[in-house]
Amino acid sequence: MSELIQSFLLVVFSEMGDKTQLLALMLAVRFKKPLLVMLGILVATILNHGLATILGQWIGSIVSPENLRLGLALLFICFAIWILVPDKLDDDSQIKSYSKTNVFLATTILFFLAEMGDKTQLATIALGAKFNSPWLVTTGTTLGMLVADGLAVVFGETFLTKVPMKYVRYFSAILFAIFGVFVLLGFS
Repeated sequence: MSELIQSFLLVVFSEMGDKTQLLALMLAVRFKKPLLVMLGILVATILNHGLATILGQWIGSIVSPENLRLGLALLFICFAIWILVPDKLDDDSQIKSYSKTNVFLATTILFFLAEMGDKTQLATIALGAKFNSPWLVTTGTTLGMLVADGLAVVFGETFLTKVPMKYVRYFSAILFAIFGVFVLLGFS
């Protein structure tokens, strides 16, 4: 159960202010179909994070436990620093090319592609390497993604004006740093 909770917490907080959260906000505002946007996020995240967890498991099987522990600790500390850099969605021209009837498909494709190489995907790979529970890791990271992006879809701009994103990023960075130190010290 620890795998589920840690996976959930790391992703829900690292997703705050991330480009995919901004993408969720843009899609919700543009299409005005929150349920279809959330279903697209769900499918894309299950596919993306499922593959990331499997990749992490494979990496964990070929790397020695000591090197894996040191590598994961360094990776999580690097994520803590990376989170402090705000994400921006660079180009919304892709969104304009989709009709409202294809909201689900557009969201699924855009989210899957936006997550490629993203810090939440890389965190999922690391969690997959750390834990021997691909289902719990994928479930935890998917739920974290749905909560964080669901806030953007449901509350949209209201949420983002009430909670200064820099404080959310600081909290997320501290969470990743603590997790990295715990891994380094062998507590987790």
